[in-house]
Amino acid sequence: MKIVTQYLLIFSLPFIQLRAEEDPTPLWSLTKTIQSPESCYLDKDSGFLFVSQIGAGGGTGKDGDGWISKLNTDGKIIKNKWATGLNAPKGLRSTGGILWVTDIDRIVSFNLKNGKQTNSIEIANAKFLNDLACGEDGTVYFSDMIASIIYQYKNNKVSILAQGTEIEHPNGLLVQSSKLIIGAWGQEIQADFSTKTLGRLLSLDLQNKKITPLTKEPLGNLDGVESDGKGGYIVTDWIAGKVFHVNAMGESRIWATFPKGAADHAFLVEKKILILPEMLENKVSAFRFSSDSK
Repeated sequence: MKIVTQYLLIFSLPFIQLRAEEDPTPLWSLTKTIQSPESCYLDKDSGFLFVSQIGAGGGTGKDGDGWISKLNTDGKIIKNKWATGLNAPKGLRSTGGILWVTDIDRIVSFNLKNGKQTNSIEIANAKFLNDLACGEDGTVYFSDMIASIIYQYKNNKVSILAQGTEIEHPNGLLVQSSKLIIGAWGQEIQADFSTKTLGRLLSLDLQNKKITPLTKEPLGNLDGVESDGKGGYIVTDWIAGKVFHVNAMGESRIWATFPKGAADHAFLVEKKILILPEMLENKVSAFRFSSDSK
């Protein structure tokens, strides 16, 4: 009996420590006026959410039917077509009162006060510009996922920050002090956007360009990357529809699984609310998020 009891204790301990995947209930959801939402971003200065909407033409369609919506954090639409004149807008970030967005082969900026376009910069030989992040000094970083390049726009000039297989076809970007956190899509992208090897969460030192894996093992076809406010990260896997929590030690768990198309989310740290664009479902939803791993 003693041996049986010890056996049960040994094999039950890991299950006590692990937390099951959640099936979260939305705090609110938007479907009306939502069409292929790719990125949701909280501008902390104004307190508003901005959502990039690709529209009907797909992620590479130069059709002029893309736009950016302005929302309250409770899901109320302030202005649906707050900024227009875009094709397939994706990553969003702001700096110095300006909202930047990637748009296939260019980056475009808008005045946060009125939604008017202030700049449009064409990127020569761009293949698939995706996410975008801004540094404290105003530098704009943006990824070309297909070409496996990270660009920077600084002092009115565009240059390549990093490129090649080492950055694993970068998608999601997040600036943290002197680091650029990268949500990688993976290696050897196929025609259907799947990869032979899944991507990892990476850290690029902006001073010496050194790249450090934050997750040692491949994790997913990563899209959105946000800080959890505790030294870890919340990341999405677009193809698998998974939302991961990666703690400060690089340990990951699946928080929840959604349909394919879980895209570039926002996270309201103080309120612990995750706002997720479900691109293929034409939906944006808010969820209560807990990073507790117990």
